Amino acid sequence: MNQELDTVTKYQENQKNINDFMRLALIQANKAYELDEIPVGTVITYNDIVIASTYNQREQTNDITAHAEILAIREASKYLKTWKLDNCVMYTTLEPCPMCASAIIQSRIKTLYFGASSTKFDNEISVFDMKSNHKVEITGDILGEESRKLLKNYFSKKRN
Repeated sequence: MNQELDTVTKYQENQKNINDFMRLALIQANKAYELDEIPVGTVITYNDIVIASTYNQREQTNDITAHAEILAIREASKYLKTWKLDNCVMYTTLEPCPMCASAIIQSRIKTLYFGASSTKFDNEISVFDMKSNHKVEITGDILGEESRKLLKNYFSKKRN
């Protein structure tokens, strides 16, 4: 019985950490929203320490690759002084696009947690399903409702 309780406690603690890191990603997404960028935020951790925290900056930088995930990978690589992020975990508020998914695979990120699912690429094969020597552990819908609400508000504002 004690072992079962320990397992449940560890799961609850882990879920709390995941939600806490996703909340940090949501803070970044809100920064993007305030700058009239598509509100996507990303955090990367190494041993449960935040080493990168970014948001979309395409409009601000006039750089099509300035997605939150790409910027976070650059920041984490600079911090760790390596492109190999195989012991890192990424938290991002929106399911990554094909460009970002490919960069996540290439950088060897261990685990990806995302908030809202992207409906934009539903009919295409997921980049994460393609053959690769590196497999990313993926879990979606982490604080998904909060992520969806922020994106919905942004696009509603843009249409009006």
